[in-house]
Amino acid sequence: MDYVAQFHRETEALEAAVRRELATGGEQAPLVPSCPGWSLSDLVMHLGSVQRYVIRLIEERALSQPDSTDLTFLRFPGDAEGWPHPEQAPNRGRLPVGLLDWYVDGAARLERLFATRDPREPVWTWSSEQTVGFWQRIQAIEAAVHRWDAENAVGKPGPVETLLAADAVTHTFRVMAPFRRALQRAPLGSGERMRFRQSDGAGIWIIQFEGDEILVNEGTACCDVELTATASDLMLFLWQRVPADHLEVRGDRSLLDRYFTLVPPV
Repeated sequence: MDYVAQFHRETEALEAAVRRELATGGEQAPLVPSCPGWSLSDLVMHLGSVQRYVIRLIEERALSQPDSTDLTFLRFPGDAEGWPHPEQAPNRGRLPVGLLDWYVDGAARLERLFATRDPREPVWTWSSEQTVGFWQRIQAIEAAVHRWDAENAVGKPGPVETLLAADAVTHTFRVMAPFRRALQRAPLGSGERMRFRQSDGAGIWIIQFEGDEILVNEGTACCDVELTATASDLMLFLWQRVPADHLEVRGDRSLLDRYFTLVPPV
């Protein structure tokens, strides 16, 4: 998959959604329903900061986690009046034009890095995969999720592109879910099985919870619950953007509550 092209498409769409909101001349940044406690300004600040952190890692070819107290990589402009402060979220003041310009500049810089670096190049990540390619994939996915969030804040959000969404489902189960479950001390599994079925393609993911492990497409036992939806809705469900009511659910729905900690947050 061309993650660089996916990243480009999603970051452009997010910019377009925010510019539409700016064109209304609203006195308050709208809240983001899918990110409780955030306004659209907070969302732009979050994603722009994450992208600039990844820029720092790749530009410096970092092989270990950098000093978390050094925030010069954010490159805030001299005049940042009215910009959101994370500790004060939700920041409801007028959405600053300069904030969006800062985001766009960072996204373009990151895209150029993604396009010119070998995906196999070593770089620090929070995962076991320590490559530039890891960041290409997760940043394309995160851009898609937050593009959906931004559109959701200002109107009707469009679905995530099918191939990227299906890939994000796989990524959730193999990368994000084990990471989040370890952080959250999620309940241990005892063989519970879930089937996620893609209604707009051939994707099928069978997930089994064994102790603190998540087994993907292993074993032959019957599933306790099955969820069917488009790849986009499956992905958005796993990222806590849409409820299970958006999916066709058969079987033991209580397992969705028990194992909802497999879902990565914002």
